[in-house]
Amino acid sequence: MALSTRFVSRLWPTLAALHRAAPGQHRRLSTPPAPRHTLDLRGIFPPLTTPFSSMQEVDYARLEGNLRHYASIPFRGLVVLGSNGEYPYLAPHEQLEVVSCVRRALPRDRLLLAGSGCECECLHGQCWGHMSPVGITHSSASSPATQATIKLTVSMAEAGADVALVVTPCYYRGAMTSTALVQHYTEVADASPLPVVLYSVPANTGLELPLEAVLDLAQHLNIIGIKDSGGDITRMGLMVHKTKQEDFQVLAGSAGFLLASYALGASGGICALANVLGAPLCQLDHLCREGRWQEARDLQHRLIEPNMAVTRRFGIPGLKKAMEWFGYYGGPCRAPLTPLSASQVEELRSTFSANGWL
Repeated sequence: MALSTRFVSRLWPTLAALHRAAPGQHRRLSTPPAPRHTLDLRGIFPPLTTPFSSMQEVDYARLEGNLRHYASIPFRGLVVLGSNGEYPYLAPHEQLEVVSCVRRALPRDRLLLAGSGCECECLHGQCWGHMSPVGITHSSASSPATQATIKLTVSMAEAGADVALVVTPCYYRGAMTSTALVQHYTEVADASPLPVVLYSVPANTGLELPLEAVLDLAQHLNIIGIKDSGGDITRMGLMVHKTKQEDFQVLAGSAGFLLASYALGASGGICALANVLGAPLCQLDHLCREGRWQEARDLQHRLIEPNMAVTRRFGIPGLKKAMEWFGYYGGPCRAPLTPLSASQVEELRSTFSANGWL
């Protein structure tokens, strides 16, 4: 009888510890230490926004309301605590409660990806470095950020996440060589009870996960894919091409280049615009899989400007404002993010109207 993914996930840290090797060596064993996680990431995932009240408290009731609306859209799953979830501004207990809240509302056939990259051990008076999950040990060579990421990942698993989405450590980005990043991700993946998806978002971190590091890490049995938000289609095509022998899935990090990514073999997309136009993005996914490229191209054209508006131009405040026009709760962002001006709101609305969405 096949082992369940969750059961294998529980065993992974022990199996990895028994077979751990230096970075670049663990996957060259003639007998694999454990089966590779094979979660299917094909489809669209919205990186959920975190609703806040007027007092800037996390509004879990509003979050549940948005989840009820999303239930009717054929998403493959949901992402919490990504960049659009304002995760750097959430305290550890809020992060875990958001994961638990979404897990309770999410059908079991939909995946829950949770951001678990951690730049330092202490956040808002709570230290991930002082939270020691049972059974997890760390090399003395591990940095505090690596240890904190491991501990946060374990906590996300306990809260109900299916996959850990791990952003690149970037505060000391000048020191984040390919070797350093491979070591960081290898230690996290070795210890993680969840399969790991790499997360490269240079617009926010100022650091792109080097292609050679991605190709190296793609061979790790507990690393199943990457969300690449950089927008370099040549790079994405190379990732798909050069990881053909591994069960490694490349996810487009933006609706703006989703069609191009699919044409090159990407598995799916984690797209901010899916918070607003989830059904059209799922339709684009469907058209690509059906090979209906002309229809897919026409739809993609109508998504490019709205996507730019809720990402590069107006960011999370713009995304939350647009959500309100489509029946979702957007609400305020946490300071220091500020709301849009009246002229910016009008410009944002005009962008959606000009492309036939309002």
